[in-house]
Amino acid sequence: MTASDTAPILTLRQIRKSYGSLEVLHGVDLDVRAGEVVALLGENGAGKSTLSSIVSGAVQASSGDMTWLGAPYAPANPRAAIDAGVGMIHQELRLLPQLSIAENVFVGRYLMRGGRIDRKAMEERAYAGLQRLGLEISPSRLVEGLSTANQQLIEIAKALTLNAKLLILDEPTAALGGEETQLLFRQIERLKAAGVGIVYISHRLDEIHQIADRVVVMRDGSKVQEFDSGDVPVRTIVEAMVGRSLDRMFPAIPTPSDEVVLEVRDLASPLGTFNDINFQVRQGEVFGIAGLVGAGRTELVRAIAGADPIARGQVILHGKDITPRSPAEAIRNGVVLVPEDRKLQGLVLDHSIAENIGYANLDTVSRRGVVTSGQLAQFADTFIARFGVKGRGGQDAGELSGGNQQKVVLAKWLARNPQVVVLDEPTRGIDVGARSSIYDTIMDLARQGVAVIVVSSDLEEVLGVSNRVMVMAHGKQAGILDRKDANDVSVMELATS
Repeated sequence: MTASDTAPILTLRQIRKSYGSLEVLHGVDLDVRAGEVVALLGENGAGKSTLSSIVSGAVQASSGDMTWLGAPYAPANPRAAIDAGVGMIHQELRLLPQLSIAENVFVGRYLMRGGRIDRKAMEERAYAGLQRLGLEISPSRLVEGLSTANQQLIEIAKALTLNAKLLILDEPTAALGGEETQLLFRQIERLKAAGVGIVYISHRLDEIHQIADRVVVMRDGSKVQEFDSGDVPVRTIVEAMVGRSLDRMFPAIPTPSDEVVLEVRDLASPLGTFNDINFQVRQGEVFGIAGLVGAGRTELVRAIAGADPIARGQVILHGKDITPRSPAEAIRNGVVLVPEDRKLQGLVLDHSIAENIGYANLDTVSRRGVVTSGQLAQFADTFIARFGVKGRGGQDAGELSGGNQQKVVLAKWLARNPQVVVLDEPTRGIDVGARSSIYDTIMDLARQGVAVIVVSSDLEEVLGVSNRVMVMAHGKQAGILDRKDANDVSVMELATS
């Protein structure tokens, strides 16, 4: 009897999840059987991680029903899910660097003997799990200093020790090489043979035919297609992932000049998050950077803006090497970054709008090193009006909506009249009206001759605003597409190569 002939161990029926008035899951159904791998696929933001978080107890559904081993199932927290036999390996590493490998593997469920922690037993079982994944390393070693790939294997070993009946693997191979990936696949085959059900989330679509028994595709919070085999052409999966209607309007894109403003030559990260990156951005060009989570997009633009270190390569502005060693160096040379997390990296939320704008422009608003409240208010009001910020200069930035917060971040940097503006996820989490305003700002910058770089996980967005699109995959430059050649399918094929 095959897995498909058996009753599901997990069923989800009409699962919905809302955050306030925003519904992110729209009535999703899913079955998982013992001894099968269900590949759960979709673009960034499709709802895969939210659905997995509901199954693993990290998030509670707004409505819908789940059953586990034939009984009603609604875990209140991850501990309850683990106790029931459901384990999850998260995309983000969650290890504690100051603890040993064995302590991390058993954190929250230390093995005890005679009222004491049984370190020997923990280390023996942790070592056995690591060996199964081909990792020969002492379980007594601290996690701190280990490579990302080794930390990912420890996360997997941690899940294997749960003796779970269902495992959810969220991007388990994102940090792994080919040999490590194959070791993981062999372990998955052993788990399948032991009757463990597996939900496998991955952006590496070439893996799916090797590992999946069924494929479920999500898009915009809904399940849109299901395939009864893992042997599905990558192009077919990609078309299912990106097949949404184009319902967003973008402004006309100016034609850039031939003059090169910014050039990146052979740029590499000391951490290996990106390597051998080469591109040019012309005067008045909007240069998009696309790719999936973990591709190295954010790390690359942070390095260009001096926020992350550079191992080798050059950042050249108008023919001059300005490779920055700090954000201050980049800013002095006219390169500014609007970061992806405006709340943590872009604003001081409990300070006023005027203060936030002023912090990036102290050389302009101060006289002999002194900033007066009148000077600051006058300067800030000019840019509050210019960018249509719905707020007063004295109002705390944390009181604003997401869209208005993003406008404040834009205002503070554009007040410096930069030559290169880097925008990382410029419209994440903001409403349609604010998005339209930000798109207009991007095009205004291009018309003024500014070189603009836009990083976005929203594929429709990066295609809609860019003259050219560079696609990254696994830290590498997979290709640069002219606007006429860039579409959902061509970008996703490069991003998953």
